[in-house]
Amino acid sequence: MPETFFGWVVYLLQQYGSVLLKGAVVTLLLAVVGTFIGCIIGLIVGVIQTIPLEDNDSKVKRTLVRCLQRLLDAYVEVFRGTPMIVQAMVVYYGAMSLFDIDMSPLFAGFLVVSINTGAYMAETVRGGIESVDPGQKEAAIAIGMDHIQTMRCVILPQALRNVMPQLGNNLIINIKDTSVLNVISVTELYFASKSAAGVYYKYFEIFFITCVIYFIMTFTASRLLRWLESKMDGPKDYQLVTYDPMMDPCGDIPLPTKKPKGRY
Repeated sequence: MPETFFGWVVYLLQQYGSVLLKGAVVTLLLAVVGTFIGCIIGLIVGVIQTIPLEDNDSKVKRTLVRCLQRLLDAYVEVFRGTPMIVQAMVVYYGAMSLFDIDMSPLFAGFLVVSINTGAYMAETVRGGIESVDPGQKEAAIAIGMDHIQTMRCVILPQALRNVMPQLGNNLIINIKDTSVLNVISVTELYFASKSAAGVYYKYFEIFFITCVIYFIMTFTASRLLRWLESKMDGPKDYQLVTYDPMMDPCGDIPLPTKKPKGRY
């Protein structure tokens, strides 16, 4: 048996490396899929929460929209105001007790991460929509766009860029918070680490390895999302086109991309 700390680390990696790797894959799968579905939920909820009500709208429409918005407000407050570990217990065991639904722990994990992320993303999307300059909406209405066209073509593209940092933050949080799903026996990274640590009672060594794995996953996700943000921003050295077709009916003259060599 090893006698040093790093000796135990190497030994545990040799013995349980595949188990920890499978747990890390489950953790990433839960985080990525749950964040993706949660973003869709948050986008729908955020858009509904920002539906404007005009004075000339019918009473039926105003009543339905307000009731739907109040229900969605309750959903957001409940899932933002309770811990994910409690939500996992309520969803998994509550579905079995109240509705006789025997769902698998992994499916319950996907469900909990998705609806929890959706509650946070709903407020993020709502804030992103409200952060867009009101003049953008007024200009869209002035050229004849309805609310759906305005949201799809003008407001949401700008709002989604504004919420990208928070989306990445939610993904990183979900990578770490999936560890609470071990209470319903989801075999993610923390569950696998706890099982391996109980064999030799080397908790410090095995959770040191776990810590490193979590850091690698979150750091990689953070860098990938920053790269995606930079791609969404577009090039920084773009050149404004000064061509006006009304001034020059003969056609556009391409601008030189490189400075010509030699003297004039």
